[in-house]
Amino acid sequence: MEFAGSLRAQENSSSAELPDAPDVASQQNGQGSPGPTGASSNPAAADLPGQGKQTKRILYIVPNFRAVSADQKLPPQTVKDKFTTATLDSVDYSSFLFVAIQAGIAEARNGTPEFRQGAAGYGRYYWHTYADYLDENLWVEFIIPAPLHQDSRYYTLSRGGFAKRLAYSFSRVAITRNDSGHNTFNASEIFGAGAAAGISSLYYPSPERTFTKTYQLWLTNITIDGGTFIFKEFWPNINGKFFHQKG
Repeated sequence: MEFAGSLRAQENSSSAELPDAPDVASQQNGQGSPGPTGASSNPAAADLPGQGKQTKRILYIVPNFRAVSADQKLPPQTVKDKFTTATLDSVDYSSFLFVAIQAGIAEARNGTPEFRQGAAGYGRYYWHTYADYLDENLWVEFIIPAPLHQDSRYYTLSRGGFAKRLAYSFSRVAITRNDSGHNTFNASEIFGAGAAAGISSLYYPSPERTFTKTYQLWLTNITIDGGTFIFKEFWPNINGKFFHQKG
């Protein structure tokens, strides 16, 4: 989950057409291990506005390392790839900035009264927020995908009408690809977000350690990830129309 962070403090106050699957044969033809976004299999088309070309960052700030451009063919993710993307999402310079903003908002709302106010209180909000953020990234992008051989990347559809693409992108919280390129239940997202929410209860004050609060955090994190997938799906169109950002 990218930049979702922890919303625990704030809580206190059909099947669509898929892009081409990763082509295992491409490894046999000499393609190297992919970077987070890589090069498109059809560069000329991808350079046109609205053709599904993802950028490594959104507005040069927000990491977009796991978004795959439409019709881009990539080899399966290795365990190292999954660990790398989870780490990049967690320690990117922008991560600390967004966590700082979230912690400030949570303190202003007095979201977790046990943390109190002032510099010491802000410090508590900050490290709890970052711990939640790191925890979910690792579970959703690496710890569960690695043994289950699931692909943690988002594959842009970029075809069909708005409703079709909207349904496709949000459905990725429940449907993902395995390392063979076939659709499968997204256990990495569902169980990973749940595991992260459960672990968070271990380091929050006891009044926060209720089943209801843990369930709400789990559901909120999944919803935010679904919203993130929607934004990733339409980002190439937004970029092509308004920003013309390259790479």
